[in-house]
Amino acid sequence: MSFARVRALVVVGVLAVAAVVFVVVALVRDTQGDAVANGGCPAGSVLADVTLPDDPEQVTVRVFNGTDTAGLADSVTNEFKNRRFKTQKPAENKKKVDGVAVMRYGPEAVGSAWLLRAYFLNQADVQYDAKRKGAVVDIVVGSGFQQLATTTEVNQSLVELGEPELPVGACVAPKKDS
Repeated sequence: MSFARVRALVVVGVLAVAAVVFVVVALVRDTQGDAVANGGCPAGSVLADVTLPDDPEQVTVRVFNGTDTAGLADSVTNEFKNRRFKTQKPAENKKKVDGVAVMRYGPEAVGSAWLLRAYFLNQADVQYDAKRKGAVVDIVVGSGFQQLATTTEVNQSLVELGEPELPVGACVAPKKDS
């Protein structure tokens, strides 16, 4: 065997030993032992649907009147119907609301609520309840409400809002097959 061939084998052998040592050190010093893998959920967390709906028909809204203006909940419900949202029967809220609106929703409606925030130009007060069941978003229209945003305003507001954020104490629910 020639000297050049021996030298090449020694260099390759040293590199192989160095690679093995590097991998062993990386595995031994790994500090991510308690990390949650494969989209799992830490104990006590709630699965939240943060998927932004593609179509308003995937969102169900129930509107409450939080003002002294008679019929406001009916007219806002009709506005949502005209924009192809599923709606439930409007109602009166027990407490009056001073702001634009209050949105109440649970883990199954996080993405839907994110879309609806854009219709109020992100001026609605959001109230997430981890124990709430169902995908319905309750909207209490307040005295500061003037009108729902136009399609252009909604799109601009969605760009400003970005992707739906995960509420505290929740983790991402697996995506539903469409």
